Amino acid sequence: MNAHYTIAMMAALAVSASAFAAADGEALFNKNKCSTCHKLDNKTVGPTLKDIAAKYAGDKDAPAKLEAKVRSGGGGVWGSVPMPRTPAAVSDEEIKTTVAWMLSHHK
Repeated sequence: MNAHYTIAMMAALAVSASAFAAADGEALFNKNKCSTCHKLDNKTVGPTLKDIAAKYAGDKDAPAKLEAKVRSGGGGVWGSVPMPRTPAAVSDEEIKTTVAWMLSHHK
């Protein structure tokens, strides 16, 4: 009986951790002004979150690629408007959390 309780607790904690990570990703996305150019499903200056997630779905290297692109900026993938580099004040961990949240929008 104790093993079942332990397994249930571990599963509940894993779900809670995922929910917190998602909330953190969205909060960081907004705090760091990513939402100025990127929206969930309405194209503005940059691609939508759904388009980004769909493009990189199944690519195991996508998180690292996107983290580097968010940090350094770049252009040419989604059109002629380049993405500016992210300010140094934004930590690599914040970028990692934000990118994971962005990639979670693929359905």
